[in-house]
Amino acid sequence: MRHEISGTTLPVLTFTLAPGETVLAETDRLSWMTSNVAMRTTTATGGSTGFFGAIGRALGGGGLFMTEFTAEGGEALVAFAATVPGSIFEMQVAPGRGYLIHRHGFLAGAPTLSIGVGVQQSLGAGVFGGDGFILQHLTGEGSAFIELGGEIVSYTLQPGQDLLVHPGHVGMFEDSVAFEITTVRGVKNMLFGGDGLFLARLAGPGTVWLQSLTPSKLAHALQPYLPAGERR
Repeated sequence: MRHEISGTTLPVLTFTLAPGETVLAETDRLSWMTSNVAMRTTTATGGSTGFFGAIGRALGGGGLFMTEFTAEGGEALVAFAATVPGSIFEMQVAPGRGYLIHRHGFLAGAPTLSIGVGVQQSLGAGVFGGDGFILQHLTGEGSAFIELGGEIVSYTLQPGQDLLVHPGHVGMFEDSVAFEITTVRGVKNMLFGGDGLFLARLAGPGTVWLQSLTPSKLAHALQPYLPAGERR
């Protein structure tokens, strides 16, 4: 299976599949494909099988169902475009080396990957639209392609090192990194109301990838262009 990431601000991930090869994605991520690609909806991915695996994936911010795209009768092409300005990049997932990613971070990957809920906490609607703060846990084995918003800044934290991050900027981190939501008191925050600012504490060892474009900033930038009835 060959892949190419093209474009800059809104990149596109394109797979060239040999006959019989399969790539996995969520049901709404397809952008275009050749006519010899067969699509199969499934609740089973990697180690997450059946209904309960699908429920765990939905709690992690994904859908109940995933789609397998398989080349039939010859070489085939299938493409997935980014949904927000940002970056698409490849990560290798292996047993004992998983990742936690923001709820819409998984774009596509090997059918041997498994996606479930990693972290779910209720935070202010001003940042996450009332859905709370959710991270997906990506495990299994194979290549995974991740979409993050804006520019990406990575840090490798040593044991004992930590970093305080606005939750919206948390893009992805290795599952060896300890994670918790903490409150900084004494800071007035108009997004949450009252006194206090929510920050994510990430502690090593492990690597974290931060995204410069947060959901709240994107929503704020688009708000003036929405019809009056859709503004909040």
